[in-house]
Amino acid sequence: MPDGPMQVEILPDADAVAARAAQVIAAAARAAVAARGRFALAVSGGHTPWVMLRRLAAEDVPWPGVEVFQVDERIAPDGDAERNLTHLRESLRAAPLSAAQVHAMPVDDADAALAARRYAAQLRDVCGSPPVLDLVHLGLGPDGHTASLVPGDAVLSVYAVDVAPTAGKYQNRRRLTFTYPILDRARQILWVVTGAEKVDALRRLRAADASIPGGRVRQ
Repeated sequence: MPDGPMQVEILPDADAVAARAAQVIAAAARAAVAARGRFALAVSGGHTPWVMLRRLAAEDVPWPGVEVFQVDERIAPDGDAERNLTHLRESLRAAPLSAAQVHAMPVDDADAALAARRYAAQLRDVCGSPPVLDLVHLGLGPDGHTASLVPGDAVLSVYAVDVAPTAGKYQNRRRLTFTYPILDRARQILWVVTGAEKVDALRRLRAADASIPGGRVRQ
């Protein structure tokens, strides 16, 4: 489980961050498969993470034991350029993963609450009850959001379930998102943060400032 203090690495540019993050994930995958026969990874979206996953595809990873989940997803049609899944699949195209190893959030379901329950059930099937992920990759927005836990949304107060829809739209889309309980149970959290516009949010994250969503994730 995540347990402080947070270890921080500062690298010269976004490509270096992506490469280092891929190395961290690959090492965690090898350790998890050796210990438990499976590596359950959950990933967030963003430009640097897509580079990270392309780098990961070239790393020494025990791919038959890997299960990939989504931290959050926009409610948008399959194949939409705004869907994290579209980029996740493209970024991992070179990795020897079967379709069954990539667990897509079922945002095509018209009932968002039902979709969230279905995804929570997938997590339990693979990762136990309650589900424990080996590594969760998170990003951080300039406003301090992480996953789709955004300032002011009622989803910030959802603790009874591991996956929930946002109450409102963020950047014109409702989302499905992991909630705090499943993030806090993860064996490892990997924060990947790039961009000068996020300096203040990162400072507040490192201080565990609960006034931003990211600061409420267990360190």
